[in-house]
Amino acid sequence: MSRFINTFLADGGSSTADGPASGSDDGVTSSLADLIIEFDVSPYLNEPLLEAWSFLQDYPLLFAIVLVALGYGLGRVLKSVIHSLLDRFRTSTKSEIDYQIAHYLTSPVLQTTVTFSLVLALATLDFPGAIEHLLIKVCITALLLFWGRAWFRATRVILQALEADRDRFHLFQPRTIPLYEMGIKLVLTGLFIYLFFLVWGIDATAWVASAGIIGIAIGFASKDTLANLISGVSIVADAPYKIGDYIVLDTGERGVVSNLGIRSTRLITRDDVEVSIPNAVIGTAKIVNESGGPYVRHRIRIPVGVSYNSDIDKVIETLKGLAADHEKVVNEPSSRVRIRGFGDNSINLELLCWIKRPADRGLVVHDLNYQLIRRFREENIEIPFPQRDLHVRDMPSGPGDTGT
Repeated sequence: MSRFINTFLADGGSSTADGPASGSDDGVTSSLADLIIEFDVSPYLNEPLLEAWSFLQDYPLLFAIVLVALGYGLGRVLKSVIHSLLDRFRTSTKSEIDYQIAHYLTSPVLQTTVTFSLVLALATLDFPGAIEHLLIKVCITALLLFWGRAWFRATRVILQALEADRDRFHLFQPRTIPLYEMGIKLVLTGLFIYLFFLVWGIDATAWVASAGIIGIAIGFASKDTLANLISGVSIVADAPYKIGDYIVLDTGERGVVSNLGIRSTRLITRDDVEVSIPNAVIGTAKIVNESGGPYVRHRIRIPVGVSYNSDIDKVIETLKGLAADHEKVVNEPSSRVRIRGFGDNSINLELLCWIKRPADRGLVVHDLNYQLIRRFREENIEIPFPQRDLHVRDMPSGPGDTGT
């Protein structure tokens, strides 16, 4: 490539007798096809090869066939050598992912050699200038597509490898992989579009300006969608929750996160209903992640009041026994009972215990309350209801009251 550019610069940007000018009045830049056609390979050949080259130039069709055959043969040899090296690499490292990455990045080698041989072959045939340029640009565009597909495939495998080793690469987590993949693919798409413009000699300045104006118009028309996208990127980067967490929003929605998208977040509620919430709403809401912290376990509280005449030690042991007998209450941390205060009619206590999942809170609270009523009745522990004592004093005697 540098030789093509150096040859072009050495000519001062001027055109050959048969070729088009490197820069036209309409501002279109010189295409890569122009540089390839203008390149002269003769100074780089030794005497025997130069004689063969001169002989083949008298037979353009034969010359083109020989060039394509040489390109295909060279590609097969390079591909065979690369695959042999990759097999040794896989045997020595025992890393299937590294092998896949190298395989994807070297797979277009054969297409590259064949494409360049086709370009050289087309340059030797007596096509009109416009058709010759068109065919060469088509060949190079096809080569860009081959390499683009290879890089797109390799990107996915590279991100999977980084995610698998997320202990070393902390930024590459399952929740951030879609964001990185989308960003890298956008960059690759922009790069290959630029190269496409370069190959076809298209001035990208006007296209970029038009894209900017169109982008502003689209931005105003879809501001809500953009707000959701920006909030989605913030959620992915900040990670207030992940898939599988049980969250509660200040807007009232609660449930298990089933899908974390760029536009919205989906929750599975306790009614087994999926709720889709725009990320712009979540981005400004207060989020309580009940699955957060170092453990997924969740603590529940069971308030209860007992009569002042109750045996408080017996009450505490009964409450601890209820928690220990329930299958969804974990043993570590252990359950505990706390006296919270003294009411007008009862001693107020609270049973604190841990359950395996926050989503089980409603069911476990119901079960413990049900068993608490049955056990207290069996143990003759009274749960008092509000009582009021009414004291009536002697009423003053009225007029005409005889006192009898």
